[in-house]
Amino acid sequence: MASRSKLVRVLFQTSVRLSTPLRSYCSAPGQHSIIFRPRRALLFVAGNDERKICKIPTLDADCVVMDCEDAVAPSKKDEARKTVTRMLDEVDFGRTECAVRINSVDSGLADDDLLAILQAKNLPSAIVLPKVESVEEMQTFAANLNTAVAEIEVNPTFDLFAILESAKGLMNLQPILQEIVSLSDMSPFRLAALAFGSEDFAADIGASRTSEATELLYARQMVVLAAKAFGLQAIDYASVDFKDTESLKRQAEEGARFGFTGKVAIHPLQVPIIQQAFSPSPERVVWARGLIQAFQQHQQEGKGVFMYEGRMIDKPILLQAQNMVQSEAVEK
Repeated sequence: MASRSKLVRVLFQTSVRLSTPLRSYCSAPGQHSIIFRPRRALLFVAGNDERKICKIPTLDADCVVMDCEDAVAPSKKDEARKTVTRMLDEVDFGRTECAVRINSVDSGLADDDLLAILQAKNLPSAIVLPKVESVEEMQTFAANLNTAVAEIEVNPTFDLFAILESAKGLMNLQPILQEIVSLSDMSPFRLAALAFGSEDFAADIGASRTSEATELLYARQMVVLAAKAFGLQAIDYASVDFKDTESLKRQAEEGARFGFTGKVAIHPLQVPIIQQAFSPSPERVVWARGLIQAFQQHQQEGKGVFMYEGRMIDKPILLQAQNMVQSEAVEK
């Protein structure tokens, strides 16, 4: 109850300020983003590596995540915060969406990350929160974010990517997501994606990693199921051997078949392979457009279920076709 009361007080303080025009990558003040963003490849880059960050505009990645967590040594955390803040203002990322991964709530570093990053004039569109395990952590995050936002002159709205990385997080997934959705009604974020952190998860359950990733199958399917139930994008795990492009292609295509909408990348070489795997083929787009056109014709004739290219078509298949066409249009 105490954290809830603190959150309400901070929100009241924030709501009474007059906001100035927002110059940022995030949503406009008081508005949640309703635009579908393709997030096929989420490229993680160490937040203290200015050279790599400056190369991002040349990579054509859907989304880049400037990292203040695992990719940064403990002694370099403050340097990463300062570099990320400066890069947000200095680099023109073009079509690439900018997100920032802060440290976990449990680390005690997340608050400092938020306070530093929100000093940028061009704010990130999304915040990536790792090692999500409990409802209480999400309440603390919401309170800390509102406190940080209260210190700046604008009222931004961020997309939130939550990363599941432990057995505890998996077992608590439904109440965690329900709490995030509830908190978003009075906080400057919108839950947009659920990602799976395979290496931490495998270590947490004592599993040995294999190239087939069968040890992760149940957890990955649970992430997809939860993401779809809450209307979120589902982001699959990173392939750590970036030189093994054949395995990456196989894993990415498998993830797409499972229902994931994107995959984490840790090297620029992985970006085009991942984005290709999560893009519909031209043949499938033609099929989808034809199906939608046939549906519209049958609707005009007052018909429900109908046959298309020898297959019985109902609403779920129609929705798949519509999603395919929408994704193809946005990716262009």
